[in-house]
Amino acid sequence: MRTVGAVIRRRNEEAAGALIGYLPVGFPTLDESVEAAIALVEHGVDVLELGLPYSDPVMDGPVIQAATQQALANGFRIADGFEAVRRITERTDAPVLVMTYWNLVVQYGVDRFADDLVAAGGAGLITPDLIPDEASDWIAASERTGLDRVFLAAPTSTDARIAQTVEASRGFVYAVSTMGITGARADVDRAARGVVSRLHEADAPAACVGVGISTAAQVAEVLEYAEGAIVGSALVKALADGGVAAAGALAAELSRGTRGE
Repeated sequence: MRTVGAVIRRRNEEAAGALIGYLPVGFPTLDESVEAAIALVEHGVDVLELGLPYSDPVMDGPVIQAATQQALANGFRIADGFEAVRRITERTDAPVLVMTYWNLVVQYGVDRFADDLVAAGGAGLITPDLIPDEASDWIAASERTGLDRVFLAAPTSTDARIAQTVEASRGFVYAVSTMGITGARADVDRAARGVVSRLHEADAPAACVGVGISTAAQVAEVLEYAEGAIVGSALVKALADGGVAAAGALAAELSRGTRGE
């Protein structure tokens, strides 16, 4: 199984850190979402984060919401997510994490979801609306299958919650830099430094910062204090505006930040 932690450690040894790229499955079409994901890896993204479209994406900004709504209108089904993971992992060695709202997993069946994700070659889940003390079913399933578990930590997280999140996570902890919905911003919230510092104090093996990163300079800034930088909305917008080639070109530009350029 391709584990995320090993890739992040390697990229912190040979470069400034890891670049993680997000795209929703099925946007603009299933085939194009697969090609776009592969293009990201070919142009410098180290870890892929594939979002499963959901009818009530409360944590997503307008760019991602529009993309996922189009995917749903196209007829997206959870099986398409596993197909996308399988097709991507057949053509690239980058680990693929699935980001999903927890209700989708519960409806599908937690153990069934874990088994199908492993069979497709996936590395694990990012679960933005699931907290560790309500995640016993997922923790058990991921222990059984070896899948990574990525939980979120925010500026408002208590010290107890930070410690619990670090203990429950495997791969990395997703440090949310702002207390809002996703979307590119002119400045990455300075609160991200505080969250990452607290995660390191709690002995997190890796902390990756997401929400609001859209330029190579911001990637480089984040990698001064975190092990990874996560880019989502900017890549989705590039795909929406210019197709697979534009998404790949932006990935190449963003990857300059991992080299401190």
